[in-house]
Amino acid sequence: MLKNLKEFSLPKIEEKVLEFWKSDRIFEKSLAKTKRGKKFVFYEGPPTANGRPGIHHVLARVFKDIVLRYKTMAGFYAPRRGGWDTHGLPVEIEVEKSLGLKSKAEIEKFGIAEFNKKCRESVWKYKNEWERFTERIGFWLDLKNPYITYENSYIETLWWIIQQIAKRKLLYKGHKVVPCEIQD
Repeated sequence: MLKNLKEFSLPKIEEKVLEFWKSDRIFEKSLAKTKRGKKFVFYEGPPTANGRPGIHHVLARVFKDIVLRYKTMAGFYAPRRGGWDTHGLPVEIEVEKSLGLKSKAEIEKFGIAEFNKKCRESVWKYKNEWERFTERIGFWLDLKNPYITYENSYIETLWWIIQQIAKRKLLYKGHKVVPCEIQD
């Protein structure tokens, strides 16, 4: 793989290694090899693709990757399903800014359905950059089969999980400080 390099260049070596992993399907082979092992479940705490990946995302992903590779090398079957955080306050704020909306009344005048549509569209703005970033740092993650937090199947599953937790009386009422933004 590296014998044909005429000069020592870390970026070129990196590209060759990534190319080898991709062309020889090394990630997929590592999963196939451990398919019968004890399952180690991992769901990526998903990024919001309406913001660019940054250097601060590298560290978190490296730590996740270290754990997952270790578990795989220890014989565990550790599929790595990626996801996309596609709703919530950061998405709404970004869309409000892009549309020049400053209040709840302005959003209602614009139209809730149209505003929601713009939010759903905006979350994919930097998807390609996130995928490239993930590949370049060598984080093996299944992004071909992601979970998407605005899909009904995801939302219904969360409600079902909350229901199961409530049935077991594991929910409790408490207080904590959380960031929020109050709209007129």
